[in-house]
Amino acid sequence: MLILFYAFRILREYERAVVFLLGRLWKVKGPGLVIIVPVIQQMVRVDLRTRVLDVPSQDVISRDNVSVRVNAVVYYRVICLFLVNIVVF
Repeated sequence: MLILFYAFRILREYERAVVFLLGRLWKVKGPGLVIIVPVIQQMVRVDLRTRVLDVPSQDVISRDNVSVRVNAVVYYRVICLFLVNIVVF
């Protein structure tokens, strides 16, 4: 009975599941009810929403010895689900 509890997963509209079968990439599953075989398959949730990363401000000295404070914000989102958990940069 406990194994059946872990077999069903519910994904939200902005999530996808990357499913690994015995450690190898098997399939990408969409939102809704996802059935996973607990011992053989593993699932990794991937969020497709746009994320925001705030880069802390830094003091920089330019070529003409002018001190400048630089601040940045990085927006990113996942495009290719296959490469999220496999490729290490």
